Amino acid sequence: MKVIISKCMMFVLMFFICSMSANGVPNTKEPVLEKLQAQQQHFRGEEHNPDYDHEAFLGQEAEEFDNLTQEESQRRLSVIVDKIDKNNDGYVTQEELKDWIKFTQTRYIMNDVHSQWDNHKNLENDKLSWAIYRKDTYGFMSDDEAKEAHKSDDSYTYAKMILRDKRRWAAADVDGDGLLSKEEFISFLHPEESVHMKDIVVYETMDDMDKDKDDKISMDEYIADLFPGVEPNEEPNYIKSEIEQFKTYRDKDGDGFLDIGEIKDWILPDNFDHAEAESRHLIYESDSDADGKLTKDEILAKYDLFVGSQATDFGEAIMKHDEL
Repeated sequence: MKVIISKCMMFVLMFFICSMSANGVPNTKEPVLEKLQAQQQHFRGEEHNPDYDHEAFLGQEAEEFDNLTQEESQRRLSVIVDKIDKNNDGYVTQEELKDWIKFTQTRYIMNDVHSQWDNHKNLENDKLSWAIYRKDTYGFMSDDEAKEAHKSDDSYTYAKMILRDKRRWAAADVDGDGLLSKEEFISFLHPEESVHMKDIVVYETMDDMDKDKDDKISMDEYIADLFPGVEPNEEPNYIKSEIEQFKTYRDKDGDGFLDIGEIKDWILPDNFDHAEAESRHLIYESDSDADGKLTKDEILAKYDLFVGSQATDFGEAIMKHDEL
């Protein structure tokens, strides 16, 4: 039966989609791809994005640090440095910094997983079924209704999210029982962190960027996805840089398009370690005496690189961290 969506239903739908992000329900399109694209741009030495460093170093606390004064940011940073310096020798080595970045990333992922897992009831032997997840997350729309809605309008975001989630669910379901354990749920929510989910990440990237659905990514599609809203004729330096990256490094066979293999090489390059690259970058930017390690003074002198606040004084909005 074909799905007919009334104006009233569309209003409810749009309200629900907006509320999902506020309640921590995952948007299965942008976060994974944006994270991987940001890594690629950040480590090519292009225009520096301090927010990337803040998130890598602080994880889920990055946003809170933006609401702190410089003095409070530096105080909390000083305490964090003591935690990073595991052997208490007064220096933060590249390896210690790498371990810390991995810790903050893992902490963010696990907190996200625990929070979302706890939102779902009616588990079957400590496993979550697709039917329960879909009902809790998307409410009124069934799988079949999502397929029909997507057929009639492939830009229909809500239906697209359901179908994407179901495909990702199947990939995360390693034992094929139709249910996800909590460990499998990690792969579902954060597929970029699991080796066996790489293909689904690449497929979702193609699905996001391939607007004309010809199973390849043109230069225009590539630029439009990285820089939405920028007119092609503007061509600022950062777009010219990406065009050069596309021609020189991304499009390996020189046919003017990215195929599925070239997308994989771009988004998930072999032997790329985010924590390794970020820790080296932070030391390079902060190591004033070039001895290959950081003192607390060197880190505090570059506090804006690690945790720098965008605000000046939020007074009572500053929240005390018991762990600090």
